[in-house]
Amino acid sequence: MLHTLYRTLWYFAPALIRRYLRRRAKKAPAYLEHWGERFGEPLANPVLHPIWIHAVSVGETRAAQPLITELRQYFPDAPLLLTQMTPTGRATAQNLFPDAQCRYLPYDKPAYVRQFLNEHRPRFGILMETEIWPNLMNTCRKENIPLFLANARLSEKSQQGYLKIRPLVASALKGLSGCYAQTAADAERLHFIGASHVHVCGNSKYDITPPLEMSHLAETFRQHIGERPVVVCASTRDHQGVDEAELLLNAWRSYKGDALLVIVPRHPERFQTAYDSAIRYGFRTQKRSEEQKVAADTQVWIGDSMGEMFAYYLAADIAFVGGSLVNTGSQNIIEPIACKLPTLFGPSTYNFTEAASGALAAGAAVQIPNAEEWRQTVSDWLAHPEKMRPYQEQAESFINKHRGASKRMAERIAEALEAV
Repeated sequence: MLHTLYRTLWYFAPALIRRYLRRRAKKAPAYLEHWGERFGEPLANPVLHPIWIHAVSVGETRAAQPLITELRQYFPDAPLLLTQMTPTGRATAQNLFPDAQCRYLPYDKPAYVRQFLNEHRPRFGILMETEIWPNLMNTCRKENIPLFLANARLSEKSQQGYLKIRPLVASALKGLSGCYAQTAADAERLHFIGASHVHVCGNSKYDITPPLEMSHLAETFRQHIGERPVVVCASTRDHQGVDEAELLLNAWRSYKGDALLVIVPRHPERFQTAYDSAIRYGFRTQKRSEEQKVAADTQVWIGDSMGEMFAYYLAADIAFVGGSLVNTGSQNIIEPIACKLPTLFGPSTYNFTEAASGALAAGAAVQIPNAEEWRQTVSDWLAHPEKMRPYQEQAESFINKHRGASKRMAERIAEALEAV
């Protein structure tokens, strides 16, 4: 019954999705670009027989990078196809993989799925993290296209949602050639909703290293900023009417030193909002996009750019990871720790539960309950730099302890394909 209902809904869903995308485009016009790719229109020059990686947005695309590096050891001559669902994910993929074909994955209507698979005929496919598309997964099984779920994670909240439609989800997951979970808890939850061939391999985000060009850009940032301390608030989010950047800016009004606060919103449509908020709170504010030196009396610098997060981290002295003061589960807490930054994050960390608890246990990060505690901790660290050193010293050992997931996943994928 669920399978029939799901297939039937896809005859009506495209019209609703088009309306949704037009609404999104009012704030982010890029959602109107490459429209046909989402709705089954033929691609002009589709790459044939590629390794196909589906990574929804920025975080999943970055997480795919070390895995792709390992896979190319086994398949050096195979072309690469990357699919995404968001404009920021697509832009990240084009930047990280200039030799790949990058496009949107069509929605899960059976006709769209068949068109996509017939165009590309992938050697095999990899869905990054938590992407369950029943029609796509079932069609891959019928067409004998091996499909893997890699760097897989599943929160308790998501598990409860999938359990409501378990027959539909379980039949899709059972067709996977392999499911490689980040943690034992993820593996257990994935198995509970129907996944088989589940193995714990770790999190490929520990294998990411800052690109050399980001180090060069960080030097440029530092030249623009000067010798002042830098506090970066990365990937700030808004949720249910609460703007994380607003919370941080409001707390920062009590800060008395000369440190530069850098706010980098997670989504481009929030760049101007963050700038306007800083002005409204009375801060002297500049934007990164102005490409000018940061004036000595500037208090807030808005990081209105995409794909440069490592540069912001490498130019900073302290990091706060967004998405954790509002209830969105936190953005990537691993990246700033990998840059050896004293790192803070808020109470909402369900997207990085094990990484957060591990970092806290290792003394590589600090969790704060609210924006005021964040401001007080940052002020204390800036006044007493020696308090930051233990976090910097623990960062490298914490990251190194968890490296190797990408290699383990690539090995298992190669072994599974040999057995076919």
